[in-house]
Amino acid sequence: MESTTLPTYEVYALRYATVARRRPENFMLADLHDGPMPMDYFVWLIRDAGRAWLVDTGFNQAAADQRKRSFLRCPIKSLAALGLQPEDVSDVIITHLHYDHAGNVNLLPKARIHLQEKELQYATGRYMTQPLLRHPYAVDDVVEIVRGVYKDRVLFYDGDRAVAPGIELMLTGGHTAGLQAVRVHTARGWVVLASDAAHFYENIHRDSPYPIVFHVGDMLDAYRRLLSLASSPDHLVPGHDPLVRQRYPAFGDPAQEIVCLHEPPLRPLVLS
Repeated sequence: MESTTLPTYEVYALRYATVARRRPENFMLADLHDGPMPMDYFVWLIRDAGRAWLVDTGFNQAAADQRKRSFLRCPIKSLAALGLQPEDVSDVIITHLHYDHAGNVNLLPKARIHLQEKELQYATGRYMTQPLLRHPYAVDDVVEIVRGVYKDRVLFYDGDRAVAPGIELMLTGGHTAGLQAVRVHTARGWVVLASDAAHFYENIHRDSPYPIVFHVGDMLDAYRRLLSLASSPDHLVPGHDPLVRQRYPAFGDPAQEIVCLHEPPLRPLVLS
């Protein structure tokens, strides 16, 4: 429910890595245009005057080397460009436990971790005996989360939840069993960080899922649901699309590759 009393947050996307891909690799439906379609890797910062929330924690150089990604910068060190140190991050929302979203947790020693219980069950349960489903996970990252449970750092959720006024978690599943998206109240309205509910704008707007998926039906349902929860289609931000960085205004030095999602896009969305 909309409320004029809700706080308004700043929301930033911080690019930290990239990889070259071809269009057919990014869609479950056949794509006849076999051109380049690179994938970017982001973490997202939500903040107001009193608190800083990090959505996902990225991966490190070792993971980039192992998986042949181009590592641009440490996503945690990138927070310094926003005037933050790791200890300033009070809360981390992990959308899901794939290697590119759940590494570096050890670099944020003071942060509480917000996670869907289904996701940890999935990442440590019987489906991980299947190499296809296990491949996007890094066992050391999952174990670090388990250690966090035993250190009382992890807050578990079973479905949708408002974790603070103006910050809401939405369990979507689809890409993984326990994937959650994040809805944030900003000065321009409700921004929805889809994470891997949709990797690219085209996944959403052409109903063409990304091919790494646990439940196709849940992924398709998530497109409609997240669009309905965003203030407009321009308020829904996919998890890996280079167009995000091109469409939104830069924060500070453009070379830092941080963009402001709480500000309106600079140009309309044009799909190839």
